[in-house]
Amino acid sequence: MPGFFLKDKSRKRKIQSKAAQSAKQKEQKAVIQSDDDDSDLSGDEELESNQSESEDETAQEKRLRIAKEYITKLEQQEIDKQLDKDIDKDAIAHRLQQDVLEDAGRLQKFIADKITPDETAIRILRGHKLSITCIVISSDNKYIFSSSKDGSIIKWDFCTGKKLGRICGAAKSVNSNKNHHTGQVLCLALSTDSKYLASGGHDKMVYIWNPLTLEHLHTFKGHRNIISSLAFRLKSHQLFSASNDKTIKVWSLDEMAYVETLFGHEDAVLGIDSLYRDHAVSCGGRDRSVRQWKIPEESQLVFQSSKGSSFDCVTMLNEEYFLTGGDDGSLSIFFIRKKKPITLRTNAHKKPDVVTTDTTTTACDESWITAVTSLPYTDLVATAGSCDGCIKLWRCEKSFRSIMPVHSIKMTGFVNSLKFSSNGEYLIAGVGQEHRLGRWWKLREAKNSVCIIPIIHNEEIAEKT
Repeated sequence: MPGFFLKDKSRKRKIQSKAAQSAKQKEQKAVIQSDDDDSDLSGDEELESNQSESEDETAQEKRLRIAKEYITKLEQQEIDKQLDKDIDKDAIAHRLQQDVLEDAGRLQKFIADKITPDETAIRILRGHKLSITCIVISSDNKYIFSSSKDGSIIKWDFCTGKKLGRICGAAKSVNSNKNHHTGQVLCLALSTDSKYLASGGHDKMVYIWNPLTLEHLHTFKGHRNIISSLAFRLKSHQLFSASNDKTIKVWSLDEMAYVETLFGHEDAVLGIDSLYRDHAVSCGGRDRSVRQWKIPEESQLVFQSSKGSSFDCVTMLNEEYFLTGGDDGSLSIFFIRKKKPITLRTNAHKKPDVVTTDTTTTACDESWITAVTSLPYTDLVATAGSCDGCIKLWRCEKSFRSIMPVHSIKMTGFVNSLKFSSNGEYLIAGVGQEHRLGRWWKLREAKNSVCIIPIIHNEEIAEKT
């Protein structure tokens, strides 16, 4: 195995990154200078012109064209925000600066102290018969998709809460060639452009769906055990699937093809996450390791627990830092250049004295973290515990050397999945009567549901008042 410390980028990648950044800056100036120029091309004519020119364009011309399209998109977003007011060029420049920092993994916005969850306005969506196992939300915040132990996937309208469609599953005993899951669905992933929805579970297959129509597009086979987690690389169609067979597989949805298998974990891989770079971070449960996979370099970095606890879930904070939840109720923050956690928060979710089951009241001996999520490139993190009946919001310090609680949200049941909306205005929780990976307890008073929790940004309140 290659050494633990590796160069972040090859020389070739550095040159490409500098060229792309330079192209963005040059193209920004060109677009600003040409704002007052008249153009006779309609949108369709311009698209056809770009397509014809792209056949003979050089690599440099292609980069300039892509940069121009990107800046035009940013301008349109600023127009939408300002309700047809004049475009703020400084805002576009700021957005470009932020994108450069995101690509470098160094952007961090400080918002955790400026938000408050509104528990009085929580919306509850019900439609699954059994426990919710996973939820995802589209990047435009229009749709939510939820999966369940009943084998179904439901599409919800985010604004109205209405059910827009359902992909039904089938029992394990059913031997069918139909394109649907047999058994429990444990994980979902949605591409950034909402072109593909991926699902996996007990039947060891990854199904690809059209999120708009819920039509089946493809089935990937290859895993030898339960598929426990899925993640798309942001702004791409590269998909990672993690399995109890101790492997991670990489798929390309542009070609609907298998790419490669990543080996290294010594136990079931329970969680995986990815951001913009061609990297992924996974946690291996009982092998007590977290691994960062560098796909282009065909290498991996191994991170170990400082207390010997199992890592059950993981989320990336940015390209250089990531957070894990353990079976001992601890939260760990890792830095890619340190083998051990740089921050360890024990008893993040404390054990309650008792927990009520179907027929008896027994002591709860477990306090593991069941779900973690972050609003990428900010200091805001959300976690859920198995038995303490709450979701906690946390603030990461600037250097990620500590993590402090800021809010607690009461929640009855097992919170099996957490996701922030892309604008950070909502936290979505998938709640069930049982833990998504087993049936150790059943909290009958809990409701199998998707909970939408509004997040109030205090700065916005101050501006309105």
